Amino acid sequence: MKNRLVLFSFLVLLLCSGNLWSQNKSTANIPMIGDDAPSFTAETTSGTLNFPGDYGRNWKIIFSHPRDFTPVCSSEILTLAHMQDEFAKLNVKLVIVSTDTLERHFLWKQDLESLAYKDNAPVKINFPLVDDNRLVVSKEYGMLHMPVSTTKDVRGVFIINPQNKIEAIYFYPMNIGRNMEEIKRTVIALQTAGTGKDRFLTPANWQVGDDLLVPQFPYTDKQLQANPDLKYAYYNVGSFMWFKMI
Repeated sequence: MKNRLVLFSFLVLLLCSGNLWSQNKSTANIPMIGDDAPSFTAETTSGTLNFPGDYGRNWKIIFSHPRDFTPVCSSEILTLAHMQDEFAKLNVKLVIVSTDTLERHFLWKQDLESLAYKDNAPVKINFPLVDDNRLVVSKEYGMLHMPVSTTKDVRGVFIINPQNKIEAIYFYPMNIGRNMEEIKRTVIALQTAGTGKDRFLTPANWQVGDDLLVPQFPYTDKQLQANPDLKYAYYNVGSFMWFKMI
């Protein structure tokens, strides 16, 4: 009887450990906000890429795809191609990761560059398509979600700041196209909010030109006495939301 109890306890412990291992394995490799962006070296349609080092102090965005020639992903890359100058003005480098081979990437790129999409003329794709057929990048960025190890979850977006820290993360299902305007808005919001003691916050649905939230009461009585116009630069909604007027 005692041996049976010992065996039963061991089996329960093993099962619990397996569940914990499976849960940890499913999320442990996803770089979180504030983490260093995982580095990699890969072949791309623009040559060898050492990421993120090759892009220096630029902002960087990784867009990942499960495979080439898929309709949703194709629409996204065409949309990015028509917005690539807008991202360049924001000092952003775009990187496309797909789990197909470099040979297929070149065919996909060539095909996409011949298409007129949404009344736009065909456009050259100036950002690289990374060959990740061995799933190296997908694993580094936690995009193979266990216990079902397929490429269906390789639909991530990672926004990375000039210090190569992860600033924002998105994951999308295969059947839903990403909103590139929202991703661009997020970059602008991050750049506008800034960092450190002078940082601001952006409220819901913030757009360029909207007022900004401040993380604490904006001035002291002493500062207001020294500069009475301060009260015209800020306003509050309730007791805990203070805005700086733009």
